[in-house]
Amino acid sequence: MKKLLLSLTICAISLFEVQAQNNPNPGYWQQHVDYTMDVKMDVKKFKYNGTQKLTYTNNSTDTLKKVFFHLYYNAFQPNSDMDALLKNIADPDSRMVDTKTVRGRKIQESRISKLTQDEIGYLKVLNLKQDGASVDTKEVGTILEVTLKSPIAPKSSTVFTMNFEGQAPKMIRRAGRESKEGVALSMSQWFPKIAEYDFEGWHAEQYLGREFHSVWGDFDVKITLDKSYIVGGTGVLVNNNEIGYGYQDNGVTDIPAKKGKDLTWHFNAKNVLDFTWGADPNFIHDTYEGPNGVKLHFLYKDNPAIKENWTKLQPVTAELMKFFNENVGPYPYPQYSIIQGGDGGMEYSMCTLITGERSFPSLVGVTAHELAHSWFQHALATNETKHEWMDEGFTSFISDLAMLKVMPKDQQEDANPFGSTYKSYYNLVAKNMQEPLSTHADHYLTNRAYSISAYSRGSIFLTQLSYLIGWDNMMKTLQTYYQDYKFTHPTPNDFKRTAERVTGANLDWYMTDWTQTNNTIDYSVQFVEEVQKDQTLVTLKRIGRMGMPLDILVEYEDGTIETYYVPFTSMHWIKPNPYLEYERTVLSGWGWAQPEYKFIINKPKNTIKTILIDPSQFMADVNQENGIYKK
Repeated sequence: MKKLLLSLTICAISLFEVQAQNNPNPGYWQQHVDYTMDVKMDVKKFKYNGTQKLTYTNNSTDTLKKVFFHLYYNAFQPNSDMDALLKNIADPDSRMVDTKTVRGRKIQESRISKLTQDEIGYLKVLNLKQDGASVDTKEVGTILEVTLKSPIAPKSSTVFTMNFEGQAPKMIRRAGRESKEGVALSMSQWFPKIAEYDFEGWHAEQYLGREFHSVWGDFDVKITLDKSYIVGGTGVLVNNNEIGYGYQDNGVTDIPAKKGKDLTWHFNAKNVLDFTWGADPNFIHDTYEGPNGVKLHFLYKDNPAIKENWTKLQPVTAELMKFFNENVGPYPYPQYSIIQGGDGGMEYSMCTLITGERSFPSLVGVTAHELAHSWFQHALATNETKHEWMDEGFTSFISDLAMLKVMPKDQQEDANPFGSTYKSYYNLVAKNMQEPLSTHADHYLTNRAYSISAYSRGSIFLTQLSYLIGWDNMMKTLQTYYQDYKFTHPTPNDFKRTAERVTGANLDWYMTDWTQTNNTIDYSVQFVEEVQKDQTLVTLKRIGRMGMPLDILVEYEDGTIETYYVPFTSMHWIKPNPYLEYERTVLSGWGWAQPEYKFIINKPKNTIKTILIDPSQFMADVNQENGIYKK
């Protein structure tokens, strides 16, 4: 019965026409940047140098006397903060440590701490000037503090120019060189990037290997390197007819004759958060026509063992993009590149780096997730260092749903695409390892708590919201949120208010309890008693500290089914009947302070076969065994 009702719930996906607002929050502002960069990469030494011109527009009401730049590659050095975290966290990322056995004990050593001088990563800013005048700088780990001689007034712009040099680290995490799959360069977060300044002030935290927060801007980037290398990444290639390698508009793929050993790749990208690229001399480059004229690029190693899967991936990627377009909103960029590289999967503007030596379902799964980030990070761009659950959780939700659509039934692990999500959350609670979702992404006590909180509990926020307001209302909320807040760095409150506007429900209690506390949900069927010949008294108990409305299904011995709905008084709203095929009785409300609730079923006890709290299984009740009565 549960599977039947669950399938009815998750299949009821409706599409909605939504009206974007011109200004979601009166008085809202955000900064803007324009980057022009010219970079030369030495592919033998993995060192690069470049120039950067950055036009920074201060749209705030504040006068800025300092600015900050991220120097992410400085994290890949012994004794960096990221190295220290690896040495001190209870469960370091296995991709970043080496394990050895000493006297029968397993010891994990930070791989960063063992990097030599020609293996570390670094990024140095040289000759930084503001409007032609030198400024004072101070390098603090992965942050460059810049004290301005000319403060940037509100509604004004300034131009920073610099020379910079860097070294791509031997692959440790996400970025660097010589990945385990043999990809030469995975170049993410590789350039001096100005930090975000918003209504909360500067966001200039040390990089510890997790999340980012960036300023939208336009990028004009030239990358010069050995002409045998094939490059893919953010943006549209401007000089495609000079490049070859499948980039030429006329379909000719011969490498053009060039004097010298180097070739310059010129990319443009509009309104993006960063610029990422990958390169290798043995890349195959395929293209595929995506929905709405979006060109999909696939760059992967010329390896017979993976070619079949990467070829099969291409039409599926187009299907995934179509699904996201229909269920969230249109993809806002002209191209998207899927590039073999990195150490797993990581989203970037208009592209992703993923490992490629995977089974086909795994390859589709990682592509679905990283592509979905184009909506929930790169078009919306919540501050994922503080609200990682909105980025990873919403992405996990929609990509899990997409996998149900694009993968054959025999390759789906579970009819419930969210089953493993709930299971991981329940395990975290059972081990008493949960932390509030408001915890800063870098500050979780364990990687396990961070991962399950961001991905699983963040996804449950949406599926459980569908339990609260109905599936159609939740999907409409998701689409309205995207249309109203894309390219505006929304906050959790913006999403909550969108759901409230769509439905009329009060949801502050839900946002508070689910994201700012460790409160859990646990409701039980306490007693089922016959009080009169044709009346049965049901007593329910709230054991967990988080209150919820309740859907209750009652099945009788004759096979008939009816449902009851207990409103939660803090919500001041009644959900539409999710099970239209069954008669529903709406009962009086249950307030949070009341530990018990009683209601009458107007039938004898001996006719009742089952009483079940939440047949959808979308309410994250940590002890579902006590939520069912069976005769």
